[in-house]
Amino acid sequence: MDASILLVGGDDFLATLLVRIRNLVSCTVEVATNASEAMPLVQAQQPDLVILQGNQPGSLELCRQIKEQTRLAWIYCLLLDYPTHTLAEAWRDRFWEMECRADALESGADAYLWFPKQDAKGETLDLDVVIQQDRLLSAQIASGLRTVKNHRELMRTNDILSAIALSDPLTELNNRRALDWELPRQIQNSRVRSEQMSILMLDVDYFKNINDTYGHPVGDRALQLIAGRLRHNLRFRDTLFRYGGEEFVILLSSTDEQEALLVGRRLCHLIGDQTFAIDDALTLDMTISAGAASLKASDDLKGASLLQRADQNLLKAKAAGRNRVVGGLEEG
Repeated sequence: MDASILLVGGDDFLATLLVRIRNLVSCTVEVATNASEAMPLVQAQQPDLVILQGNQPGSLELCRQIKEQTRLAWIYCLLLDYPTHTLAEAWRDRFWEMECRADALESGADAYLWFPKQDAKGETLDLDVVIQQDRLLSAQIASGLRTVKNHRELMRTNDILSAIALSDPLTELNNRRALDWELPRQIQNSRVRSEQMSILMLDVDYFKNINDTYGHPVGDRALQLIAGRLRHNLRFRDTLFRYGGEEFVILLSSTDEQEALLVGRRLCHLIGDQTFAIDDALTLDMTISAGAASLKASDDLKGASLLQRADQNLLKAKAAGRNRVVGGLEEG
């Protein structure tokens, strides 16, 4: 079983456990001698398991810090104690182990193991007991790795589902739901950095005529071709969305409205100046109209007012004869 494990503890703890771990599982092992040394390793490498010396100062706090961070909370934390007193002494105070276990679990640990080194007479444990300890440790590590594996598979599934939910199946562009998530984020970034931001709202001219004349399959193919041409002719910093039907939205970061008008004109020419080959027997001439708008201080955080201005300018472009871009500054 391949795994990445970080051991955190004193020299004696590490010397004892390092050999046991490598004999039990196939893994890569990193070590840290204290919690301060361990936390940067946890953040940078994100090991599958962290095994901590339970009675070392700072171990409980390290466990708590890991579990309090969302991006690290999935890491399986196992606290392991090697008590120095005899079993006989421990049995006289059975609350000792229960208290340590409770402290560990309350700090966010996923599991706690208690492995005394001596028997009731203060003598070294016989081989059968050591074998059982190793068996328990191996089982606990395997349980932790299963938990981590299940978490990662769930995250991968969630990523796939999220991508599906945010993607338009016809054009493979980001969809309107993705725009609802991305637009507020870009508005926030623009304001924090004191940068300009603009949007373009595009609409395919006379698209209903294509559906009515040739049928919806041809209309769908036309949208795919337009989406592809737009996608391959945008700047790196621009983000394209299918807004709905034959409408598209482009987010233009670090772009003022004059620059947005220039981008809109260029896209209008790219669509209108070259025919689209639907199949071997059919080519179509198509054009688009566009409305541009730039972010204002008065715009709401979600971008509804920004979208509304772009939509109003799109309607002006349609009314002015189509195949053009209109913004708040001038008609293009």
